[in-house]
Amino acid sequence: MNVDGRLVMFVKIGEVIHGFSDDYVRENSGRIEGYVRVFDEYAEGLEGIEEYSHLFLLSFLDKISEDKRRILKIKPRRLLRLGYSEEQLPEVGVLSSDSPIRPNPIGLTLVKLINREKTLLHVYGLDLFNKTPIIDIKPFRETYTTSEFKVPNWVMEYDRKQNRL
Repeated sequence: MNVDGRLVMFVKIGEVIHGFSDDYVRENSGRIEGYVRVFDEYAEGLEGIEEYSHLFLLSFLDKISEDKRRILKIKPRRLLRLGYSEEQLPEVGVLSSDSPIRPNPIGLTLVKLINREKTLLHVYGLDLFNKTPIIDIKPFRETYTTSEFKVPNWVMEYDRKQNRL
């Protein structure tokens, strides 16, 4: 780790397992049931995790190319599925979106923990491809929510049309 030189490394502690194609995951993002297999050397770190209902998964989005990591503005293409035309898509900075295209392709996914069997976590709500590396897991707590928040209109419309509100 060379923080001043900007190089930072993470350890892969596990991976996503579900067997669905990448296209299926794109179409059903946030509605995938599957598993997180935590490697045996991190098993002790899972003690007590089954007492939580939801978990944050931090992942390394390993299918994002070096070229895409340099892109700083995007058009949220998921809106095309809702009938938007290419011209209607807003252009936003990658850091003001949840696009996987970003300088550091780190994913944050909130999943429901269905059960745990040793180092295998059965979860629902995945938006990650099969075999995506997991770099950390954090339990969800009530204090991580807020009743007052603001999002752009296009995000609100997308969530409404996806029945997420």
